[in-house]
Amino acid sequence: MPTAYVLVNTEIGAEATVLQALKKIEGVEEAHRLWGVYDVIVHINAESIEKLKAIITKRIEKVGRINSKLTMIIYNQSPMLRERVIFEPELLIQ
Repeated sequence: MPTAYVLVNTEIGAEATVLQALKKIEGVEEAHRLWGVYDVIVHINAESIEKLKAIITKRIEKVGRINSKLTMIIYNQSPMLRERVIFEPELLIQ
């Protein structure tokens, strides 16, 4: 199941309003206020990568009062990428 974490920077004073609106979006598992550069972190799950992208690009944008966002998408790796890689120790030291 594709998952994303989105860091949201809101307009000054809009943090609580944006947080409540984000929590109402289908697919949003969690949303929390933050202290620091970003104001809110959102955890999203969707049935497909296409639906996940639609939530991020369409639904979150409709909330308004968002200045910027940083999206980190996590999804299942292909079987080929799950194979174990063995490194030769002498190749790592240079």
